[in-house]
Amino acid sequence: MSWTARQATDMADIAVIGAGVIGLTTALRLCTEGHAVTLIAPQEAPHMASTGNAGTIAEYAIDPVATPGVLRALPQLLFDPLSPLAIHRPSLARLAPWLLRFGWQALPGPSRRNRRALVPLLAGAGPLWDALAQETGAATLLRPRGALYAFDTPAALRDAAEGLERRRLHGVAVELIDGAALERLEPGLPQGRFAGAAHFPGTRVLDDPGQMLARIAATAQARGVQRIDATLSALSRTAGGWRMALDSGATHSAEQIVLAAGAWSQGLALALGLAIPLDTERGYHLEFDLPEDAMPLARPLCPDRFGFYLTPMQGRLRAAGTVELGGLHAPPSPHRWDQLEKGARAVFPGLPPVARRWMGLRPSLPDSLPVIGPAGPQAPGAWLAFGHGHIGLTLAPRTAGMLADMIAGRPPALDPAPYSAARFTRRSAG
Repeated sequence: MSWTARQATDMADIAVIGAGVIGLTTALRLCTEGHAVTLIAPQEAPHMASTGNAGTIAEYAIDPVATPGVLRALPQLLFDPLSPLAIHRPSLARLAPWLLRFGWQALPGPSRRNRRALVPLLAGAGPLWDALAQETGAATLLRPRGALYAFDTPAALRDAAEGLERRRLHGVAVELIDGAALERLEPGLPQGRFAGAAHFPGTRVLDDPGQMLARIAATAQARGVQRIDATLSALSRTAGGWRMALDSGATHSAEQIVLAAGAWSQGLALALGLAIPLDTERGYHLEFDLPEDAMPLARPLCPDRFGFYLTPMQGRLRAAGTVELGGLHAPPSPHRWDQLEKGARAVFPGLPPVARRWMGLRPSLPDSLPVIGPAGPQAPGAWLAFGHGHIGLTLAPRTAGMLADMIAGRPPALDPAPYSAARFTRRSAG
């Protein structure tokens, strides 16, 4: 039967749980294909990573977090409160099983395997975002500005060459430029501040991630997606699909469900019979309000020494990044904001006072690969889309497309096996 013929008969009533960039983009794609879609999520989600990120569509982010180099440096990284990768120390005992899995994934074999899985997932993410921005009337929010990793010293620049060559071999466009070329690209940088940079030309950048989410949500609503402002409190299988109990006291039923609740997905996955080793990377950002004529950068720049991005956005410069493993409920660590401010002022000493501080929760898996696909035979009609770590913004259109294909019974554009939840039931997955 052709897809055209199936379209009239195989449309489903689907509930998408979660309204971050993954959930919204998936809901939009499914309703565009003719499904009846309900989005279930609380309207206020102050720790949602989709709005607080660095705004880059990072096709170049092919290296998993867990690598042999990170494994060698892990003790120093995790217990130095000022490092780009740190741990919330009161959470250490609870995080121990996750850290053991992370250590396994950082070994050379698993790390190479995870990189091979990330490469096709990220390839073409920019054009997919171009299409999404056009579809939602948000093309002016997405610009091909490029992105930079900047290095303090010639030695650091030389040390970066191996990793950049690996990216080139995997099809990533990148060039190594010296300090003079960097200052021609970014004349607002203090003269002589950096020895050079890795330049990723054409990288798409969002002027405002929050506005982009609002455009996707508005387009989905205009096409018929219904929104329930509630948190899912219980989930059960019924003869006709799934029954969802909401914190409002109401219930909602659907033939199929998509679990896309980001950092809050682990408990819901347990209700589907899945023990997914999901934990939370707490990301932080600061914003400095600046008029356009005083903006010191034209594109995102990551000072390699500090491990966060400085991204120019509408009316402000955002300093965003770093990783703190710490779970859902621990309060923010003020010293992480202090470190961001210190690093930002080490590049631009004349920045105004900090206007806003934010902490968000990234859903992180030890192998740096998301879970995309069916929940499994024990939960028919349930689909998973979470665990994207640092690259959820980048992979939203890709994830939505893969899920739409699988739900429709079409072969997805990529082999979904590396992203299956089933990998956590195999001993080799770590």
